[in-house]
Amino acid sequence: MSESVYKVIELVGTSSESWEKAAEAAVNTASKNLRNLRIAEIGKLDLQLEDGKVVRYRARVKVSFRYEG
Repeated sequence: MSESVYKVIELVGTSSESWEKAAEAAVNTASKNLRNLRIAEIGKLDLQLEDGKVVRYRARVKVSFRYEG
């Protein structure tokens, strides 16, 4: 079995609809620029408010991908 090394980066995805869509936005954008994505982990969820109302959902997502140094 060969060994592998993975790099982990943190992204923040946003959506006006839901936390799930916010997380999906982060992963979809990362997949356009990074190869071999392996795992996505939700680290934190929060909301952007205006006048006491939710205007945006934010998901902090850690994604890992195989490091090819």
